[in-house]
Amino acid sequence: MRSSFAFLSLALAGTMLVAQPSMRQKDDWRVLQALQQNEQVRVSLRAGGTHKGTLQEVSDSRLTISDGQAFNREDVQRVWVKRHGHRGKHTLIGAGIGAGAGLGIGAAIDHHCSSNSLICTGNRGKAIGTPLFAVIGAGIGAVLPGGGWEEVYRSR
Repeated sequence: MRSSFAFLSLALAGTMLVAQPSMRQKDDWRVLQALQQNEQVRVSLRAGGTHKGTLQEVSDSRLTISDGQAFNREDVQRVWVKRHGHRGKHTLIGAGIGAGAGLGIGAAIDHHCSSNSLICTGNRGKAIGTPLFAVIGAGIGAVLPGGGWEEVYRSR
């Protein structure tokens, strides 16, 4: 029973991890040209310093942000884009996965309940396990990172 619980806990945590965006060429300036105007960006320069603002325009040779600052392509070292969080979505997914795991564990406990059992709930395992693991899964989903800055460009 202990190894089943450990396996299900690992499975729950593993399936909760949100897939990272597909790996793309971060040294391709065209990635910046594909961004939407008014997205929040953070620009790191080769000479040092970081500037934040909203994206105004990207041409083949320049990047302009909201405060009117324009940076030549050869001066830009890295660019990040602010991504919105999905904490609520992660919480709901975690609750669903947890409820499913709790239902399975509760059914297994109910099925194997005997006088020799370590845990016997009197045929209420599903009723106890489902909400209990749903809350645990929701908690795990709520603490997963959501949003933040995503690096979209890095010069060679």
